[in-house]
Amino acid sequence: MIAEPNAAGNLPSQKENAVHDETVPESAVQNGSCVRNGNPKTPREKRKVREQCENIRRNSSSSRRVSQLQNGEVVEAVTLFEVVSMGKRAMQSVVDDWVEAYKQDRNVALLDLINFFIQCSGCQGMVTAEMFQSLHKKDVMRKMTETFDEETGLQYKKFMAYPWILTVTWPVDMDNEDYPLIRTGPYWKKFKANFCEFIAVLVQQCQCSILYDSYLMDTVISLLTGLADSMVRAFRHTSTLAAMKLLTAVVSVHLNLDVNKHNAQRLYEVEKKRISGKRTNYRLDQLERKRKEYEQKLLEIQNMMNAIFKGTFLNRYRDVIPEIRATCIEEIGSWIKTYPDAFLNDSYLKYIGWMLYDKQAEVRLKCLLGLQGIYSRKELVSRMDLFTSRFKDRIVSMPLDKDHEVAVQAMKLLMLMSQNCEDVLSAEECETLYQFVYTTHRPLAVAAGEFLYKSLLSHEGDEEVQPKGGGKFGASTDQLKRLIRFFLESELHKHVAYLIDSLWDWAGKFLKDWECMTALLLKNAEEDGEALSDAHESALIEIILATVREAAEGHPPVGRGAAKKILSVKEKKIQLEDCTKITEHFIMVLPQLLAKYSTDAQKVANLLQIPQYYDLGVYSTGHLEKHLDALLREVKDIVAKHSDMSVLEASSRTYYILCREEIAIYNQVDRARTQLIDELMRQLNQLLGGFWQKEEGFCMDAGEISRMHSALRRIAAFHNAHDLTKWNLYDKTLKLLVFEMEHGSLPVLMILPALQCTYFSLLWQLAEVSENSPKETLFALRRELRHFSQICMCFLHHKGKDVREKAFMILCDWLLILSHQDSNNNEEAVGLLDYLPNTSLQEKLLLFIQEHVFIEEEEESKDLTEEEERKEESCKLDDLHKKRSLLAAYCKLIVYNVVEMTAAAEIYKYYVKTYNDFGDIIKETLSRTRHNNKIQSAKTLILCLQQLFQTHAESQDSSNGVDFSSASFTNMKELARRFSLTFGWDQVKSRESVAMIHKEGIEFAFQGATGVDGKCLPPNLSFLLIISEFSNKLLKPDKRLVYAYLQRYIAEPLPCKGEEWQPLIWYRNSLLASEDEESSVLGSSGEWSPMGTSKMSSFKRKLSNGSLPETSQTEAASKAPDLQCASQLASAAGKSRKRLKSREMHLQEHLPFLCPGGLRRRYCKDEIKTEGVSEEGQAEDTIEDIDVDVVGADQDS
Repeated sequence: MIAEPNAAGNLPSQKENAVHDETVPESAVQNGSCVRNGNPKTPREKRKVREQCENIRRNSSSSRRVSQLQNGEVVEAVTLFEVVSMGKRAMQSVVDDWVEAYKQDRNVALLDLINFFIQCSGCQGMVTAEMFQSLHKKDVMRKMTETFDEETGLQYKKFMAYPWILTVTWPVDMDNEDYPLIRTGPYWKKFKANFCEFIAVLVQQCQCSILYDSYLMDTVISLLTGLADSMVRAFRHTSTLAAMKLLTAVVSVHLNLDVNKHNAQRLYEVEKKRISGKRTNYRLDQLERKRKEYEQKLLEIQNMMNAIFKGTFLNRYRDVIPEIRATCIEEIGSWIKTYPDAFLNDSYLKYIGWMLYDKQAEVRLKCLLGLQGIYSRKELVSRMDLFTSRFKDRIVSMPLDKDHEVAVQAMKLLMLMSQNCEDVLSAEECETLYQFVYTTHRPLAVAAGEFLYKSLLSHEGDEEVQPKGGGKFGASTDQLKRLIRFFLESELHKHVAYLIDSLWDWAGKFLKDWECMTALLLKNAEEDGEALSDAHESALIEIILATVREAAEGHPPVGRGAAKKILSVKEKKIQLEDCTKITEHFIMVLPQLLAKYSTDAQKVANLLQIPQYYDLGVYSTGHLEKHLDALLREVKDIVAKHSDMSVLEASSRTYYILCREEIAIYNQVDRARTQLIDELMRQLNQLLGGFWQKEEGFCMDAGEISRMHSALRRIAAFHNAHDLTKWNLYDKTLKLLVFEMEHGSLPVLMILPALQCTYFSLLWQLAEVSENSPKETLFALRRELRHFSQICMCFLHHKGKDVREKAFMILCDWLLILSHQDSNNNEEAVGLLDYLPNTSLQEKLLLFIQEHVFIEEEEESKDLTEEEERKEESCKLDDLHKKRSLLAAYCKLIVYNVVEMTAAAEIYKYYVKTYNDFGDIIKETLSRTRHNNKIQSAKTLILCLQQLFQTHAESQDSSNGVDFSSASFTNMKELARRFSLTFGWDQVKSRESVAMIHKEGIEFAFQGATGVDGKCLPPNLSFLLIISEFSNKLLKPDKRLVYAYLQRYIAEPLPCKGEEWQPLIWYRNSLLASEDEESSVLGSSGEWSPMGTSKMSSFKRKLSNGSLPETSQTEAASKAPDLQCASQLASAAGKSRKRLKSREMHLQEHLPFLCPGGLRRRYCKDEIKTEGVSEEGQAEDTIEDIDVDVVGADQDS
């Protein structure tokens, strides 16, 4: 079985880590591990080896399986690889069987183990073994080769596995990059775990016997070292994993031996003291032998560890494959944590530190996880000083890692370092890390929240040691004050909801202590001199609102998390308990808080949002109606005191939440609401009565204007959520608007709320339209709708900027509602009330956008103080927000087909120029319109470019032509490039749109050409440079189709040598970029070939089954012209080809505007002539060739 060694070829050895990434393929062979003598030399022998590799599957059952009769049943023995990959047997029993076989015949068992590692690498070839016998080192190195035999197609690897030299032979199949460790599927998902378990159990079971026989481990280590040095990825990956797990298992054995050695040493010393003065006895000799045996075993284990570390780890921790590097770093972290006495030193730690800079996130992650295991143990941290000082800056920067999981683990590592290392992080570094609680990625924010809570908010002894004067809330009060201080000191962020969400998992207990929070707010300064300041009170109220929202809703705030998470049963139970706790507490406390802060608009606006999270049934079940009365009284007083819109809207929403018909408290709240509205309307009627009684009603003093403004704002805030139709508000506010239209003298403070109230009144009337509504009511409502629209159109030209913007926003929303309202499925009502803007109104809306959004105001240079600059910057941001709202409102009209899609062409012109401010809105509009109608959207894009080109041409000197280097032309090309990028990578999906752009562009470029033959220079020819930006979005067949469409505009050969014809040449180049033959001809000649004699005189198109999207046949037929081109393709090499009958609907279905319905073919009606096809032609055209006449025609746009 074991033969004499044979000579081996001499190939240069591989340098350390200079490996190429190759993959061992899985051939048709399975369990093929033939043990043969020697190495095949002659071609005949090599072919024989290859045949055996290919056919060994058929022979595997007879050569590898031994059938035995046990209890009347046939039982087949299987290989180690099959047992481990199936994982159906206990690993310990598998290893025990192998150990027994090793004790009987170690060569056979060891070869089975070698075969196991080879098969685990995915290699299904042959293993050939030859005995190593006292060769000189030079001769041995000559045998260590890895080569590929081109004649047989076999890969050979020869390496040392003491006491053998092994040759692995396998057929190469580069298309199959697959081996067990990376395979997917249910069968292989546990292979890696089973493989690692097998190695660990093997060492464990051998540690008391054959592990130290100087044969088993030497062979396995040399085998794995040889495989790990292979150029083949599968060998390197599998053997590196095996070697690292083997070293991990050996480290565990070393620890056990070390413990046993110390125990034996202690027993020896005790026994020696016991028999001091006496002669040595048998017991002492036995302990001495035991101790020396352990020392010898420890020495052998140490040699094994050094061999594996130096032979495998040092070569592979820098491997080109990230999985291999990650495996090495993961295991060295395990060794350091398991056996710190041997591995916790800078000689080993440096590898982890270096790999913190690895380009692959997987490797960086393994480094951080390994370091967490070290820094979590205080007894080990003291030995990490040098490493910490060297790599701390890198670790501190890693929460900014682009990989989210790496950032999270870096934050956790920094938390462990701050806890177990004194003064390792400076105050500035901690402050920087604390700010991650505001990040949008929730896992990182939660990790930062844990860091913040344990470092700043939670101190040991908080619950046991009560601060003086703190009462029963002492510990929680102290934590709250620290939290408030942190929130106010973080000047970069004011998002308290993000802060609370980050701390929720760690500080949920004290964040739900609403009793402590409200007690702190209601505390008087006389009782405790440490009462909160105004800023601290505002921050605490925001924190209360954020904690109430988090507890009641149970999901992260907007912007953190893709969607609302589905709560488990336990989480729902906790959520319901929290809602009940919130309701029972704030029902009694909220009126007191509102009373205390009734004059502070910001605090009141936040407090009034708490009732929306109530469990309103508690009012009736707990008999707490008196607290409801108190709440309603406070809200009524707040409405009377404030005119701030945020306070009024919060009050209106509170009434809306409490006034639900299905709950028991409805009647009580409805009475209070009616009384409040009556009071507000009475005040408004008094002010309006005094206004209309004056002869010159518009002459009002500032006090009257302010009172009128406040009254109208209160009514508008409540009219938004409550139907006030029975108070006849519409006539009162409409009269003010009509007065303003006629006289134009009302102050803006009165016009804005009056416009809002009128709008809400009509919306409530529109919502009341039902199936039984009489026609008289519908006609009256229709007149009111038309009248209000005229008023808004009139106000678009108002002298007040705020009035113009408010009128535009209302008009856009109004048009959108009227064009998409269903009126409870009342078709007659829809027909009467439907209202689409006419051309004049659409032009006014577009003009408004151009004047108020895209025209930049000239800035005057002023010397401003820092405070004035801050205010000016704030005003600019507010102004930008208003502009974005105006543009978004208009773009919604385009997206929902209220105005014509072509109006978007004017918006698209500013895409590049205003990209930073409005790019996201314009891009979303483009995407939505393309989703609605791909063809019309493409026409809008080309219309935008055409308009810009015409403007550019008019500004240029006609005698000099178009200046390609001018800024405006460059901007056009950039805009076209940006448009082409919006089509994405799916060329099939966008093929119709891109083809339409080319068609419209070609027609525009040749528009206005004089003469039928087209010899004169078209005035718009340089427009072809613009649409050439879309050529890379065309499929190869569509490029030919567009090129053929371009050809129809060139009837005769043209002398295209002048610079003025360069756009045509450049555009043709972009269409023929993939056609090497045509491109080379074009590049060499620089001229156009005649239509009848050029290589592209007709259009040859290849169609592959199922690769083209279908288009409506009706649309195609409606755009069919009657023009025809020649349809003869002359081959460049004179090759003949087969002419096949074309299905006329193919091109008509796919690109109807380029291949219309009137397709004609020049072939005999009765027969189709088939010419000879050369072999080269067949090899070149693997798809059916269809010859068609490309017919172009004008289409109605």
